[in-house]
Amino acid sequence: MRTFVMGLGEKPFRADQVRRWLYERGATSFGEMSDLPASFRARLAEVATIGTLVVDDEIASRDGTIKRLYRLPEGQAIESVLMPYDDGRRTACISSQAGCAMGCVFCATGQMGFARHLSADEIVEQATRFSRELQARGERLSNVVLMGMGEPFHNYDAVLVAIRRLMSDLGIGARHITVSTVGLVPKILDFAKEGLQVTLAISLHAATDEARDRLLPVNRRYPLAALMSACRTYADATRRRITFEWALIAGRNDDVRTAETLGRLLSGLPCHVNLIPLNPTRGYDGAPTALPQADQFVATLARFGVPATVRVRRGIDIDAGCGQLQSVVEKRRAAASAP
Repeated sequence: MRTFVMGLGEKPFRADQVRRWLYERGATSFGEMSDLPASFRARLAEVATIGTLVVDDEIASRDGTIKRLYRLPEGQAIESVLMPYDDGRRTACISSQAGCAMGCVFCATGQMGFARHLSADEIVEQATRFSRELQARGERLSNVVLMGMGEPFHNYDAVLVAIRRLMSDLGIGARHITVSTVGLVPKILDFAKEGLQVTLAISLHAATDEARDRLLPVNRRYPLAALMSACRTYADATRRRITFEWALIAGRNDDVRTAETLGRLLSGLPCHVNLIPLNPTRGYDGAPTALPQADQFVATLARFGVPATVRVRRGIDIDAGCGQLQSVVEKRRAAASAP
């Protein structure tokens, strides 16, 4: 910011003024920045914009969840979600890529294929927009999870810049930021050296290589032994508990024996397992696990000293699982255009 502002012939302190307007006061135009000289505001309007993402569609859930579709300049779409909780938390789930190259079979984003990486600006803008809207009604963005479209560690450099900006520009504490990966082992080891106290989440979903190979193709390159070794290195370096994400798929990975295998795999590792009843997509025929079976899975993991909870599913009436907004938009538009 300072380099940009000084390049326009202004004093460095003007950058701090602009930053406050953008991230503390929620300005949506340069004209609102009343303590800047009129000539500087006019110059900013000529050479810069506040954000580049264009809202293409938005859906609100009965539980207050908002899911938004942005159209990129090249025509690709990305999505982000704002989830309100009864305890006052306001969590933004944001994307790091348009599409995804990882090919996880139950994920709608993986079924789309990869389009391009997002820039750090595009990643941060998703959270910034939610932050401004919350500020306007006397609330604040408290948490950010990079669990939207894309594999964050496939876009490592931009994501790292974005994480630092979420902390510095939006004031989100490191421990209130979560970054999720399907298990890119070299990047997990790199991330362990960054000195950040953010939460690392691993999309696990299976406890044997045979089962994980079927769900997550990345496992053929980085099998469970390598992944678990990297996780232990990360936990030792950061002293942070790792979150493991597990989509509960009825009849496939939700039985007691699977829970026991998972318990043995994670035993002794500082971690927590988030159990997520599968949100089905058109490209995968799995169904979500019923709550009694999910509770049994939790109880089985507890026998191995592995804590787990069944995640509260938000925005189910709008298909608010990662990667599902576009299918909803397509259905709505098809219905609107039908004779």
